[in-house]
Amino acid sequence: MKNFIIAAIAFILIASLTVIKRHWITIQLISTGKPPPLLDVTEEGEDVSWHDDYYIVQVLDQDTFAIGEPRYQQQNFNYLIAGTERAILFDAGSGFRNILPVAESLTDRPITFIPSHLHYDHIGNGVSFDHVALIDLPHLRARTKEEKLQLTWQEHLGSAEGYDTPRLPIHQWIQPNDVIDLGGRELLVLYTPGHTDDSISLADQAAGLIFSGDFIYPGPLFGFLPNSNLGDYLQGAETLLTVTRSDSRIFGAHRLGPPGVPVQTLTDLHDLRKALFAIHSGDMPGEGIYPITYVINPTLQLLAEPGWLQNWDPIYPELQPN
Repeated sequence: MKNFIIAAIAFILIASLTVIKRHWITIQLISTGKPPPLLDVTEEGEDVSWHDDYYIVQVLDQDTFAIGEPRYQQQNFNYLIAGTERAILFDAGSGFRNILPVAESLTDRPITFIPSHLHYDHIGNGVSFDHVALIDLPHLRARTKEEKLQLTWQEHLGSAEGYDTPRLPIHQWIQPNDVIDLGGRELLVLYTPGHTDDSISLADQAAGLIFSGDFIYPGPLFGFLPNSNLGDYLQGAETLLTVTRSDSRIFGAHRLGPPGVPVQTLTDLHDLRKALFAIHSGDMPGEGIYPITYVINPTLQLLAEPGWLQNWDPIYPELQPN
């Protein structure tokens, strides 16, 4: 009996530690601790040009450029969005190659770097930007000292590819629902959490262009990471729906494969919102053990934690759309 009790206590302790450390364990299992080998050069179509042997550029309009990394395993896409006076670089990849010369070759206007969120594959680790702007959220602002934010492992996850957790310089804070005037062009800043609690999207409402970061893109959406939250995901979906038209194009930060830039539509957003409600109510079955895979539509899946671990309480409910 004594041995049984000891074994039961040990099992409970191991199980509890596994739950507590589940995110760290998962990252270790799916990563190697170093950048992945480069993929082969791919055929990208007539609308895409190779900037060098790593980056591609796709012109979305005369002042909007998708800068892709098709040889990087995660198939990242970053966006240069320019007006007559200034430009925004929305995401910068992992920094495996310096994206700044690519962006500077596409515009002569001063560039502000804005990350869609703080994961390592979006902040351009080691790339030095003259001007960095970040979403103004209490949990980020409170930790900033001398205009630098020390990221946490949970925010950065860079150990997956051997990147140290950096201190990010902050030159400007942008508020949710701020309008960024680029000169003859305005971008609406949207707080779209879910994938992370610091995620944003940018919307050019006049042109019907939305840049969604990792919130939505073709393929599996990661809603099981350390600062993911399904309640936040629902809030983010409802926020994006307030500015998305039937003819809007939603440009995400990753794709499944070539050719060209990843694009989603209003229908995909509606499908995501509908799926989140169904998951919350228990009406949508998932597949697998961890993470659970929920099939949203033929191009979208949501990877989430099991129901008993899912969090449906938004971190900033006051930022939900009216």
